[in-house]
Amino acid sequence: MTTNILSALGSASGIDTIQLVKDLVGAQKAAPQARLDSRTEDAQAQLSAYGILKSSLAEFQSILTPLSDPNLFEAKSINVPDTDVVSFNSLTAEAQAGSYQLEVEQIASAQSIAFNSTETDSSQALGKTGTLTFSLGEWSGAIFSVDAEKVGFTVVITDDDTLDSIAGKINDADSNVLASVITIDGKLQLLITSESGAKNALEITSDNTAQLGVFEYNSTIIADQALLANPTIIETQSGQDSIFKLNGLEINRESNTISDAIVGLDFTLNKADVGNKVSFSISQDKSSAETAIRELVEAYNILKETLGALVGVSKDDDNNTVIGDLAKDGTAKSLVNRLSQAISSTVSGMSPLDGFSALASVGVTTNLDGTLKIDEEQFKKVISENFDKLGKLFGVNTSSDSSFITLNTGSFASNATAGEYVVDITQTPTKGTLTGTVMTFPLDLSASAAEFAMKVDGVSSNNIILSGSYSSIEELAADLQSSINSDTNFKDINLAVDVTVDAGKLIITSRSFGSSSSVEITNDVNGNLLTAIGLNTSSSKLDGIDVKGTINGEEAFGSSNILLPAVGSSAYGLNIEVAEGTPLDKYTVSFSRGLAGDMALLISTVLSDNGQIANREDRIESEKKNITGDQERLDRKMTAYHERLSRQYVAMERIIASLKSTESQLDGLIDRLPFTASK
Repeated sequence: MTTNILSALGSASGIDTIQLVKDLVGAQKAAPQARLDSRTEDAQAQLSAYGILKSSLAEFQSILTPLSDPNLFEAKSINVPDTDVVSFNSLTAEAQAGSYQLEVEQIASAQSIAFNSTETDSSQALGKTGTLTFSLGEWSGAIFSVDAEKVGFTVVITDDDTLDSIAGKINDADSNVLASVITIDGKLQLLITSESGAKNALEITSDNTAQLGVFEYNSTIIADQALLANPTIIETQSGQDSIFKLNGLEINRESNTISDAIVGLDFTLNKADVGNKVSFSISQDKSSAETAIRELVEAYNILKETLGALVGVSKDDDNNTVIGDLAKDGTAKSLVNRLSQAISSTVSGMSPLDGFSALASVGVTTNLDGTLKIDEEQFKKVISENFDKLGKLFGVNTSSDSSFITLNTGSFASNATAGEYVVDITQTPTKGTLTGTVMTFPLDLSASAAEFAMKVDGVSSNNIILSGSYSSIEELAADLQSSINSDTNFKDINLAVDVTVDAGKLIITSRSFGSSSSVEITNDVNGNLLTAIGLNTSSSKLDGIDVKGTINGEEAFGSSNILLPAVGSSAYGLNIEVAEGTPLDKYTVSFSRGLAGDMALLISTVLSDNGQIANREDRIESEKKNITGDQERLDRKMTAYHERLSRQYVAMERIIASLKSTESQLDGLIDRLPFTASK
């Protein structure tokens, strides 16, 4: 408004007062505005610099990842010939280095049983009812022995089931038994195939032989079919193991895919070739680890150069001083110092007695400028002579002074402090058991089956039926274990038991530890269970017990056979696995993240949402908001100053204009006076 008035009045003084006011305001604002602009530039430069710092740290962290993997230092390579006898599928770090000869004598095969049908339509309802029970084990002639470690299954048949639906139910039974309906010479067959291996053979029984006998395969059926000129139930292929020799040692396996003959090596036997020895060798692969260490040195030096430019003061090519955008930032400089200390210090939780405890011990030393260099002679000597110790330097390492105690790292291991811990076991974990009475054999339950229900770890079973003939308690134990573990209520949630024999008594033991571990008979359906198998609802029951103990003198939480440190303690994030039968004693365990783990944790911490960098960036953002506020206040102050000056100059111009008007009037008056009038 005052500017408009000045314009309307014109310049009575002859001075450009509008420009003068503008210049005066500009002069008054220049110094504080320059300070605000400098603060804004500094804040933005710091944020940009922190962006570079974060991306550089993240890139360096990616270099650390493979070094923290112990498999890197245990990697193996395999040298194999060109052969069709065996296929080598995979090799892991656990494989044992050495030279091997492999001779394949027999290929594994799966038992297949064909059940001929008089039906002409596989989708026609058969009108049969009952339950088919599939047991897994081994046939010796016409005698079948159940394998207690194999889990069988049952299939319920209803009167509307067809050949197709029966095959479907078998395939859906969560087993490795397969069924299909095929046509041979115009006749339908139900073909049932088990897994390969001699002990994966099938015995199929039913609770309704009158209707389902056409789908049974047991000793009686085998004997009956042997008398027929045209048998209707035929074993088209018997199950057999693969047989091969490894360095002269004969080995049998159920499958042709072998993963446990040489730990870490998976291979497939393609065909038998007696007399042909396939030679191959496994050796340690040191190149990957060596490359990873060299890449670490190179990556750290790049990181050091990048961070040095951000926090340091240097000279450019023209000898001008260059000040880093974070040169005065205490947070950034502290972080750079922490990284330098971490890369060159002894790894936390390790000592020279552990082998290599710092980079310098393997030939990677620090230059005066903080960068790393490799002493090639020392480094290559370590790679050649002590390669097996390198993994502990870089990756997570846990150890225990007892085979009874295993130290594991949990999902919160980043909270744990590296070092040694004393574990005092005051209560050994146990499993729930059920013990029977002494029995006599042979035992025949075919005429009067034992039927019962039970609970394992609080979970109820379906009714379990034993109806076989047993020549020994060991045979009964095997069948009982298989029958219990085949129960769908248990199998679906991976519950299982072991049935053992002690002094002529059956003992059923849950495979889980702790206070939730228990075994009990809940229902003796036929009332003959004690006589039949020496067990009933009153049998001696002993529930499991959780482990108890302390870690570094602090009470730990025991669950099952796992001892957990107190929340917030230095060991929090680790867990102690305690074996069955562990003596009550004190044990020492140790934990180290390794160099790569320590540095990765440091970087993860500072890069986290509530880490140092995020907090510093928040403060810089707050500073930017403060600058914005200061700018607004300065602008308001200068606006007010502009208005004040404008009002003052308006008043001045009015006074000058008034004086000039008076001057003109006086000049006119003087001109009209007789003695001053113009002549």
